Amino acid sequence: MQRFNTLLKQPELSALNARNLQTQAAQKIWEAIAPDNLAQFSHASSIKNQQFTVFADNSVVAAKIKLLLPSLLIKLQKQVCEVTAIHVKVQVKSTPRPKLVHPRKLSPVAVSQLKQLSKKLSGTALGDALDKLIKSAD
Repeated sequence: MQRFNTLLKQPELSALNARNLQTQAAQKIWEAIAPDNLAQFSHASSIKNQQFTVFADNSVVAAKIKLLLPSLLIKLQKQVCEVTAIHVKVQVKSTPRPKLVHPRKLSPVAVSQLKQLSKKLSGTALGDALDKLIKSAD
């Protein structure tokens, strides 16, 4: 356990921890001043040299943030932050969010009509495909 504590006290880790705390503080400020629809698709990085750095997920969000810069600066100053500029950078996420798939169900009327059509087309490729569709609908 003592070796582990010695590792945690290394200067590199303490600098990293300090940087992490700064980023968390900047993110809390950003969430307080940014509109919800923009805060959802962006995150704050740091406040250095009176400059607030924000990363947007795409160029559309970055453009919207740039349009709101004057009002965001005023809100930052009300938060008692000594900030004179906001830098917006685009940082595209490497993995897109998965789209939710909503399963669709056939109505009972559609199922009965498909059964009639599959009887007429029995023995054909389309008739077999309709049979599979009907079985999956049940």
